[in-house]
Amino acid sequence: MSNLSISAGLLTASLSQNVSELRSRISTTSTEATTGRYEDLTLHLSGRIGKAMLSQKAVDDIGSDRQILTLRSSRLSLIQNSLTTIQDSTSGIAARMLSAAVGEHETETATAARDAKAALTSTLSSLNARYGDRFLFAGDATASLPFPDPAGLLSDIEQIAQTATSTAEFQAQVDTYFTSPTGGWLQDVYQGSTTTSDPEGVNANHDAIRSLVTDLVILAVGGPDGGLSRLDGYGQLLQDTSLSLSSSETDITNLRADLGVFEERIANELTSLDTQETILVASFNQLTARDQYEAATELQALEATLEASYLLTARLSQLSLLNYLG
Repeated sequence: MSNLSISAGLLTASLSQNVSELRSRISTTSTEATTGRYEDLTLHLSGRIGKAMLSQKAVDDIGSDRQILTLRSSRLSLIQNSLTTIQDSTSGIAARMLSAAVGEHETETATAARDAKAALTSTLSSLNARYGDRFLFAGDATASLPFPDPAGLLSDIEQIAQTATSTAEFQAQVDTYFTSPTGGWLQDVYQGSTTTSDPEGVNANHDAIRSLVTDLVILAVGGPDGGLSRLDGYGQLLQDTSLSLSSSETDITNLRADLGVFEERIANELTSLDTQETILVASFNQLTARDQYEAATELQALEATLEASYLLTARLSQLSLLNYLG
């Protein structure tokens, strides 16, 4: 075998290794030209890799914090929507019943009582609102449907109205029903918890909500054909309850305002996270970004070099074959 053949063989082997390295560099540079980021950050950053990783972790943490805040915001939004629905359903009932009771108009009183009954049904339905598997007005008992049998409440109060001998007795029994731990409200009607560990949560036993429900159910059974109409002081009871309902609606508005403070705080925290993320991403990009135009130019040069290497390898192979045959 001639020295020329040996030299050609060695050169071919060297070129093969060079081709392999070129392919690897082309793959890396192609990725960098596409992503705009160095593929091997450890090699690129050297001693600054720790700083880059800390920036990336901070960005990831912000993503997690944002997810939690968004979840809280969504829950509060649903609670607000439910309370809005409740206020919409009760709007005007107090004024209509008060006017009917003062004027002793049976037809208007009957209409207002039907409206109160419809509003009561809508209110209890709204208080069964849920977010995923979590009932929003069940307090700490988030897995419990707050009002599985809303009709039972109306039936209980109608029974009290039928058996009471005076409006004072009726009011006392209704008060016990709603406020006593052994009363029907907590024992038979509301199936959620009376405690709410989440400061942003609201349970249906909240004073404002319970008061509103109490007023609505009294007006609902206060029609001229109901048990209350036979009692002395019936008209005054309707007037007092109408005024109480108006006050309860104001309490619901105040409750919504309190929840609005939490919503504003969350919105501010989300804005702060956006600002932090912008700064951190800019810092990370400054450390890891690869100029895509520069990478694309380098890629073209590498591909041209690879093509030339292929041609040279082919020629050397032909030369080695000719020398062997010669």
